[in-house]
Parts: sequence; structure tokens; C-alpha cells
Amino acid sequence: MPLRLAILLVGLFTLVSLVSLAASYAFTQSSFEQSIRADLRQDLAGFRAAPNASAVALLVEAESREADPNRLILSYISPSGRIYGNGAIARSDEGFQIISLDKERAQYAGAYLSLTDTLYGGLITVARSRAEINALGAVFFNILLLSLLPTVLIALGGGLVLARRSKRHVEVVSRALERMTGGDLGARVVIGPRWSDDLREIGGKVNQMADAQDQATQALRQVSSDIAHDLKTPLQRVALYLDDLERHQEDAARREELLGRSREEVAQMGQVFQALLQLARVEARGARDRFERVDLSATAATLVEMFEPTAAARAQSLRAEIAEGLTVMGDRALLGQMLSNLIENALRHAPEGSDILVRLVREAGAAVLEVVDNGPGIPEAERARVRQRLYRLDRSRNTPGHGLGLSLVDAIVSLHGATLRLEENDPGLRARVLFPA
Repeated sequence: MPLRLAILLVGLFTLVSLVSLAASYAFTQSSFEQSIRADLRQDLAGFRAAPNASAVALLVEAESREADPNRLILSYISPSGRIYGNGAIARSDEGFQIISLDKERAQYAGAYLSLTDTLYGGLITVARSRAEINALGAVFFNILLLSLLPTVLIALGGGLVLARRSKRHVEVVSRALERMTGGDLGARVVIGPRWSDDLREIGGKVNQMADAQDQATQALRQVSSDIAHDLKTPLQRVALYLDDLERHQEDAARREELLGRSREEVAQMGQVFQALLQLARVEARGARDRFERVDLSATAATLVEMFEPTAAARAQSLRAEIAEGLTVMGDRALLGQMLSNLIENALRHAPEGSDILVRLVREAGAAVLEVVDNGPGIPEAERARVRQRLYRLDRSRNTPGHGLGLSLVDAIVSLHGATLRLEENDPGLRARVLFPA
């Protein structure tokens, strides 16, 4: 690319230089011709000052002896037909020619500009050489060579140097990509201090892509490990239940109990995979195509009403402070899922007698949704990790759940361009969702 750009710029510079030199040549040539014609008119004016034909003849003879015939030709044909001066104008099939009056020369070489006029019954001609005008071509050609040739060589040389340097830098990027393609997720583009801005940006983007791919792979491995860890225990329990069921086939009551426990464990495992599939669909961001104006106030009020019996059964208080008429752009079902997960999380982890508040207000022109409880809360060091898939606090291992609730909430919040903040309520947890204005 640098070599192509250098060639393109050289071609453009050459074209501009040629046009500029051609215009300069034409202007200079026209100026020279005008100057010569002005000299010719001035020469004729001097001869017109002579009083008669004899004086003109003497004057022409005198000046022609001093003049260089290669630069100035003077000719006067007197009324008697005699020719005075150092040349005469003759016409042939090829045009006008200047004939020398010197016996040793029959004709003058070169081109002349001439001016002829009648004077005292005779014909006077003054001609000046075009040698200076003709020499302009060679002068401008030399200028062209001296100005363009070094420029072209320097530009092409610089383009070649830049091309080789860029080629080395591109090869660095290419090798890093080949290593990444081959499975080396730790490969990175080593950006040097002399890299151009565009290649530096490309290298940085490649490294960002590699970091994201590495993080995604690490997350996938972590999720796989977490799934295996979380499903290991229920699978073992199901195996024990089935083994116990085989030994108690004749005890109908015991058999029904074991079947019920097995169904619960299998249902719990199904919920894990269902939550993972829903999380994957949300992170694919295809739901944005279904975005519409959603009445968040009505959705929050409906969900609070739905969860009130559950809270009452656990001796908990579920209250609502919801401003009316707050709407956001989003997916109604996903927004309901998000709020349901936050309420369920508060109900599950807060002890009996806890007070849980669902609050929806407008702040700075934006909707802010809060679910506040006075339970044990989440330590500040753990608040970033609880958003990870299948991550559960140690104290929550004995409570129902699969560690995907807040992961799904975080994905839905991100899909809607909102922000999820987990803050201390002293005691308890305040989950705040800030929607864009």
C-alpha cells in the first residue's frame, strides 16, 4: 500500500508539474515573441525617421555591417530595385526564406520573426532570430528533468522503504493471527514504537479480539466446570434414590417418596439448563428486534401483586413504591423476568420477618428500579462474582437455586442498555437498575 500510494502521488505530482511547466512554457514563449515584435516595431520606427530613401539605404547599410546576421537581418529594396542590407526576403513553395547578400552564404539557417513596411517608395524588412524562443524548449526540458527525476526517485525510494517496513509489521500481525487460529489463545501482536497509526490501531484491535476470545474461552471452561460441579451432587442423589428404590420395590410409600425426590432433582437440573439456554438467547441480543414501549410501572405493580402471597407464606413483608407512567423501550417478557429474579433473590435469601421493598422512580429523566431487602446482603468483594454463571455464595449453598438468577438479570439489563448496581443497604442489599434517559 505505501508503494502504491507513493506511485500514485508521484504520478499526480508529475501530472501537475507537466501542466504547470507547459503553462509556464507557453506564457514565456508568448512573452518572448511579444518582446521581439516590440523590438521590430521600434527598429522600423527608427528607419522612418530618415528623411529620404537614400538616407534609409545608407542607414540600413551601416547597421547591417554591425549586426550579427544570425540575430538581426536588415533589408531595404530602394525604389530603383537595388537591395541594401545583409539579406533579402524570397518566397518559395515552402514559404518565405531569408537569402544572404554575402556571396559566401546563400541562405540563413534558423527561424526569424520579420516585419515589412513600405518606406519612400521602397520596401524595408527587419527580421530578428527566434533562437532564444527555440532554446526555451531545451531549457524547460532540463528543468523538467532536474525537478521531476529526483522527486520521482526519492518518492519511490521512500515508498519502497515504507512498504518494506509495513510488510514487516503486517507479517507480525499475520503471524499472531496464525498462532491464534492454531489454538494459541495467548498469542498477541507485539506493537513496536515505529508502527504507523493505522497498523497500530489494527494490532490493538486484534489484541482486543484475542483478549475477548480468551476471556470467552475461559468463561466457557468455567461454566463447563461449574455445570459439572453443580450437577454432580444431584446426579449422585438421583443414583442413590434409584438404587434405594430398587431395594424398596415392595414398599409403596417409600417408593413414591423416592420417585418424588428423583423428580425434584431432575426438575432442578432441567431448570439449570433452561436458565442457561435463556441466558444464551438474551446474550445473543436477538430480542432487540422485539423492543417496544413497555409500561414499567404496570409491570412492576403486577409482579409485586403476584409475589405477595409467597412473601406472606414466608412471614416476609413485600411493599411497593411505584411511580405511575414510567415507560422504557424493551422486551416486556425479559423485563418481567429481570424483576422476578430480583424479587425471588430477595425472598429466598432474606430471613423470616424481613422487609422487602420494590421501588420505581424517575431520576434525572430516567427510570430507576430498586429491590431493597434487609437480609444478609452480599459482601462488596463478592458483588462482581455473583454476576457470573452458576456462582453462589458459600452461605447460599444450602438454599434452593442454581446461581444463574443474577447472571440472567445482568444480561437482560445489559441488553436494554441499562446498568445494574449492587449496593449495601446496611443491613441487606439494594439492587438498582438504572435505565437510559
